[in-house]
Amino acid sequence: MRFISTRGGAGASGAEAVVRGMAEDGGLYVPETIPAVGREELCSMLEMSYPERAAFILGKYFDEYPEDELLEALTDAYAKFEGEDPVPLVKIEEGLYLLELFHGPTCAFKDIALTVLPYLLRKGCDLIGVRSEVLVLAATSGDTGKAAMEGFKDAKGVKIAVFYPDEGVSKMQKLQMATQEGENVDVVAVKGNFDDCQNAVKKIFRSQECRDKLKEKGVVLSSANSINVGRLVPQIAYYFSAYLDLVSSEQIAMGDRVDFAVPAGNFGNILAAYYAKRMGLPVGALVCASNRNNVLSDFMQKGIYDRKRPFYKTMSPSMDILVSSNLERLIFELSGRDAPLTVERMKSLAQTGRYSLRPEELQALQETFFGGYAGEDETVECIYEFFEEFNYPLDTHTGVAMHVARQYARKREDDPSAEPRPMVVVCTASPYKFPQAVYYALTGNDVKDSFKGIKRINLITAMKVPESLKELRYKQPRFKTLVAPDKIFEEVLNFAG
Repeated sequence: MRFISTRGGAGASGAEAVVRGMAEDGGLYVPETIPAVGREELCSMLEMSYPERAAFILGKYFDEYPEDELLEALTDAYAKFEGEDPVPLVKIEEGLYLLELFHGPTCAFKDIALTVLPYLLRKGCDLIGVRSEVLVLAATSGDTGKAAMEGFKDAKGVKIAVFYPDEGVSKMQKLQMATQEGENVDVVAVKGNFDDCQNAVKKIFRSQECRDKLKEKGVVLSSANSINVGRLVPQIAYYFSAYLDLVSSEQIAMGDRVDFAVPAGNFGNILAAYYAKRMGLPVGALVCASNRNNVLSDFMQKGIYDRKRPFYKTMSPSMDILVSSNLERLIFELSGRDAPLTVERMKSLAQTGRYSLRPEELQALQETFFGGYAGEDETVECIYEFFEEFNYPLDTHTGVAMHVARQYARKREDDPSAEPRPMVVVCTASPYKFPQAVYYALTGNDVKDSFKGIKRINLITAMKVPESLKELRYKQPRFKTLVAPDKIFEEVLNFAG
């Protein structure tokens, strides 16, 4: 499988795309052709374990990686997850299911891909003959950074630097990053929001001068963000697995269509669902859920992407994003893979803060996607009501997704031609990662200490507290650096050695 850039530059093998992280022309890598999975292949996956299903999907994209090694790497990665199934599907009521993606080492969905990325990167370097040290950069809105560092800690020949908005993550997320173990990691708080972090990291990747300075130090760059196709592809697998679990449990018949509701920030998670649909998975609608920073839901409804709007810090911080990087891959596909048009739109976004779709592109977008959003009060109300009805505590991001999933359900109920379809809501984090906000949603009371919040949620819900979060209480912060966005490359150079 070859990969091409959304901006028309030179292509790459799968290994090259993973190691580079981002195309040299500033674009994002996408598969030259989207591989198909037929009904017979779907049926053959029914009896597979999750690592086997994931290896099957990844093998469609990264065919130069040895099959046995890939399966072994995935098996080892998912052995780190709590429970027998790393991505369990939970039935809430007839037609409503939750896909739990928070059983990994850092209690968030990013673990699904970031426990595998170290293998893809190290093996990729071997396949293309890279002998230099690899420096992985990651901008994070809270979850990517910790999951990436946990995956890469003490990895041979690799360093990882993570940048997060100082006031834009939860206290628990900040503590997870600040206490990270490993001699090859660096954690830096940034004065600004996630977009400031992401823009600075992208600028480093696009700068030949930056790459040359790192090359002088014997270092090559790679990315742990979902701009890296090695992050994106592993996420496709859990949509296939959720569908297959519905079939094997006789909730649906093979071929029935299923809707997915996904909390969206940088657009990587729901984009993986889009690729699953393009591969042949019988997906109905993709419900794109935004919080108060509703740039994506506006885009879905109007076909205009406009980042020039107020930025809000919310109780769902991983979604506090105004420039969704992975959307570039979708608009590339919607345009008929028109690279010059994609370049023009990304230039317009950088210079004017906006771009718009053509009418036929908006129509194609709305045939698959539904966009909606939840404000803070709506998120709190949804979490409270859902727990009252089903005794299940949602985290704040999944609360947003559940609210928007219900918006979509009401829309379909008002359409006499719409046939009922199962809805799978993607749970992207443990409620214990956001204990103060979740405790407030469940009780209406505040708690200042995160660990007291965890204890009180546990008393109310009896949901098991992840071991990794219990251990945090006794760890001392290692990282306290705070920089302005324009000082990020200076920090990268210092860390590179």
